[in-house]
Amino acid sequence: MSERLPEGSRFAVLASGSGTNLQALLDAYPEELVVVAGDRKGAFAFERARRAGVPVEHVDPAGFVSREDYDRELADRVAAHDVALVVGAGYMRVLAPDFLERFPAILNVHPSLLPEFRGLHAVRRALEAGAKETGVTVHFMVEEVDAGPIVAQERVPVLPGDDEETLLERLHPVEHRLLVRAVADYFEGRT
Repeated sequence: MSERLPEGSRFAVLASGSGTNLQALLDAYPEELVVVAGDRKGAFAFERARRAGVPVEHVDPAGFVSREDYDRELADRVAAHDVALVVGAGYMRVLAPDFLERFPAILNVHPSLLPEFRGLHAVRRALEAGAKETGVTVHFMVEEVDAGPIVAQERVPVLPGDDEETLLERLHPVEHRLLVRAVADYFEGRT
């Protein structure tokens, strides 16, 4: 289901994996999503972008001495597409301050009710902790991991017998919906 954003709404997506959040954004905003960038050459997210006719910027971290050098190159590649927003959609690298400062805003989606279970393996850690509920958070990225201002959250119950796979199956549609809405909210001035 394609939606229209205000004129001049151009954004980039950073992705490292299969790209289900990316696909939700491609479906919603096929004209405004103008580049997909990331670190893993074999990421299926890149294939999703290519199929949709969206340019891909693969930046291999192996060729860089420091995280800062890598992020400067990534930022240059993304900035070349004249974007007003960057969206982290399953991007599994921590961004350096140089990258964060380069763009007006960077949104990220995280599979927990922040500030709980920040960082990697949030779903596994929620299950190990015996949480009765978890959820999804969309937030602005800042230098500290998963600590930026929250844009949207939605609770998802942890059901008896849940494992990572079953819980993620219920979290993904929530991620997709919240991320699509957060992009619209940003461009329409509601965040």
